[in-house]
Amino acid sequence: MSHIPEIKTILYATDLGRHMRPVFRHAISMAQHLNARIVMLHVVEPLGSTGEAVISAYLPEKKVEKLERDGMKKILKQMKKRLEDFCRDEIELCGEEDSMVRDIVVATGRPSDKIPEEAEKYHADMIVMGSSSEGFIAHGLLGSTARHVTQVSHLPVLLVPNRTH
Repeated sequence: MSHIPEIKTILYATDLGRHMRPVFRHAISMAQHLNARIVMLHVVEPLGSTGEAVISAYLPEKKVEKLERDGMKKILKQMKKRLEDFCRDEIELCGEEDSMVRDIVVATGRPSDKIPEEAEKYHADMIVMGSSSEGFIAHGLLGSTARHVTQVSHLPVLLVPNRTH
């Protein structure tokens, strides 16, 4: 007889888009029902060599590093505010959001590669993410991150529809 896997840590991956709420609702609800904790993750795509070359041509290296640090801090602050707003608006879902959300993480890399990496790093038992994203690149690659994550992840992936048409 095989045993049923226990889900104690859920990696919730978000693009911080305006359609993140239905996905986060699922993550919170699952965490409550399973007595699990959530790691919130947002992945920032690197600029790429062309973008770095343009910025480096106009700014000294120290300023570029400060710009990147400040950008990460701003995203982390935005994620914390979104979490607070969500829990304020949906009190019945988030009663104890402080104990439910274990970590809020901002990582740099290609989201389709970084999400499974971070899930393993944080010993997640499941990944919860939206079925599509709305980043500036997303319009041409609708759902490609979700599709790739489901193909490479060794963990179960819950894709939540997050588009309103």
